[in-house]
Amino acid sequence: MNQPIKIGIPSKGRLAEQATSLLNQAGLSFRRQNRSLFARVSQLPIDIAFLRTDDIPILCDEGAIDLGITGQDLVEESQATVTQRLRLGVGNCRLSICVPSSFQGGVGDLKNQNIATSFPNTTHLFLAEHNTAARIVELSGSVEVMIQLGVADAIVDLVETGSTLAANDLKILCDIGTYETVLIQRKGLDSNDLVNRVVRRLEGVVIARSYSLLEFNIARDLLKQAEAITPGFDSPTVSALEDETMCAVRVMVSKREIIEKMEHLESLGASAIIQVPISNCRL
Repeated sequence: MNQPIKIGIPSKGRLAEQATSLLNQAGLSFRRQNRSLFARVSQLPIDIAFLRTDDIPILCDEGAIDLGITGQDLVEESQATVTQRLRLGVGNCRLSICVPSSFQGGVGDLKNQNIATSFPNTTHLFLAEHNTAARIVELSGSVEVMIQLGVADAIVDLVETGSTLAANDLKILCDIGTYETVLIQRKGLDSNDLVNRVVRRLEGVVIARSYSLLEFNIARDLLKQAEAITPGFDSPTVSALEDETMCAVRVMVSKREIIEKMEHLESLGASAIIQVPISNCRL
């Protein structure tokens, strides 16, 4: 019988909502009551721990939790020794060096300058790789205003749309890295059946979120051309229709490509082209 495992997820914010939705969609149902710190997953020996997002890598490294959902940026900054088991396809962002819009120069021109950031370790490593020594001003929370306050000459911060930078008359000098939300695992659990079962469930949801089923009818003499447009995984599912000259096709297609694929199939002569959502899968 599997020993109970603990999964750490953010206790609040958008990432908490995304993590809860992902786990529930993977069949790991739980209910948090009265802002409690733990919840038990129904029908499985799994406890959910509600934690500060930036504490999750450290707690996973220390063995307090077995799995955790957090940002790659926080894993890198914490320098925790954990295994990244799965990219979750949400929370995409980039960590960038930002400077005043009037700044002219490159990373090397930040030598001996003050750089404000909530990511001192990542910033230090990046600057060292570029042979640039600067003074790191470690702060928590928003750092965009630090240049206007005279605290810093540049900042290193997470950037999503860039609207906040524009509002503060800043621009991106360069990107340090791009990140997303990930599932991490503590050391020594690679052969744990329950852990691998959880990872496999989550993987099915992550893959399903990137694909849709595409169904269409096509003349049999055009089937090979249709399969070239939508090859799917291994091969499409092809079914006979009452009209022997026609067949029905079902195939998985990336959501990023599905509109273009539908247009190509329509031009080829396909009919009854339907996009069907997928909530979970195993490939």
